[in-house]
Formats: sequence, structure tokens, C-alpha cells
Amino acid sequence: MSTSILRAAGLLSGLLFSVTLALSALAQAPAKGSPYTELNPPQATESSGKVEVIEFFWYGCPHCYALEPVLEPWIKKLSKEVVFKRVPAIFNEQWGVAARVFYSLEAINEEDRVHRALFDAIHKDNLRITDESAMTGWLTKHGVDAEKYKAAYRSFTVETKLKRALQMTQAYRIDGVPALAVQGRYVMSATSIPDRQDLLKAVDRVIGDTIKKLPKK
Repeated sequence: MSTSILRAAGLLSGLLFSVTLALSALAQAPAKGSPYTELNPPQATESSGKVEVIEFFWYGCPHCYALEPVLEPWIKKLSKEVVFKRVPAIFNEQWGVAARVFYSLEAINEEDRVHRALFDAIHKDNLRITDESAMTGWLTKHGVDAEKYKAAYRSFTVETKLKRALQMTQAYRIDGVPALAVQGRYVMSATSIPDRQDLLKAVDRVIGDTIKKLPKK
């Protein structure tokens, strides 16, 4: 692993241990008969007047990768009253580097464009995103401005989002990915609902119930 990657990953290490301990204490299974874990207190959302859906994921997760083919068309069919976001979960320094890659690409408006291709490269071509040289070569090949990416990689904006992702991993009691959270309150994961289609159907039901509770305009 390159020196710059190690330096970047090191910035996360001071928070990771406390997050791991907190997750061990907070993680809980859904109530019997329920498809979701309900957070108490619920988390604040950033999408006023909308239902916020967050996918917690990791680029290196085979289950997250397997979800992508059904998740992509599902996202396109979501109601206009729903806002979908991705948050990279962080449990250790390797996951932290992957999160840094995600936010760096997001900062230069390239993440959406290369999201699926990057997943493919990691799981089909064994691309190591912790290898800075390999990552730079891959990005260049896929039309990403490598210099802009490098600048974003070490930026204050990315550092701030990494800290927020750590906090959210803890606050949402994420103990495995992929996990989907609805309106800061309901969390469903592949751990409790292994079938991909069933997972999204459960999320759909919760979204539908939550939309009914939105303030009338």
C-alpha cells in the first residue's frame, strides 16, 4: 500500500476503535416478526418533505455487488417523494480507504458514472482500490481526471464526509452490509432478509407507510 494511502487511512484510525465498540453495544436484531430494526431515537434526515432512503455499502462486499443488478432498476422506479443516497459504511481502515475513494469520486461528480464499472473491476478483475497506482490507472482508462481525483482525495470536503460516514455507521447501528435505512428510523439488511428481491420489497412497504405520514402540502 502506498505511503499516501497509509497516511490517509491513518486519519481514520483514531475514530475506528470507538466506532467498533459502539457498534457492538448498539447493534440489535429486528423485533420478532418485523423485517426492520427501529432506531430509537431516530436519526435526523436531510431531505425535508421527502422520504430519505440510504444504502450503506462497501465496494469490497460481494453481497453489495450482488444487490446492484436489482438495486439499480429499483432506484429508477422510486416515487418522486423519495430521495435515495449511498453512504459507505466504515468498520476498519480498509473500509475507510474505500469510503475515501467513493467521496473523492463524488466530489468531482464522477461517482454515479463509474459506480457500477468500479464494482465490476473490483469483483471481476480484482482491482485493488487500496493500490494507488492501480486505481489511478483504472480511473484514467475510464475518463476520470486523475489530478482532480487526487486533489479531492486529500481535501477537507472528503475528510468531513468520512467523519460523517463513521458517525452514521454508528448512529444507524449498522453491523453488516448491504443495509437500507428509511427516514432515519427503519433499518433493513441482507443479514435479516437474505433474498435481494425480498429485501427491496420490505423497503418498499416501509417507504409506502412512511410516505402516508409525510406532512400534506
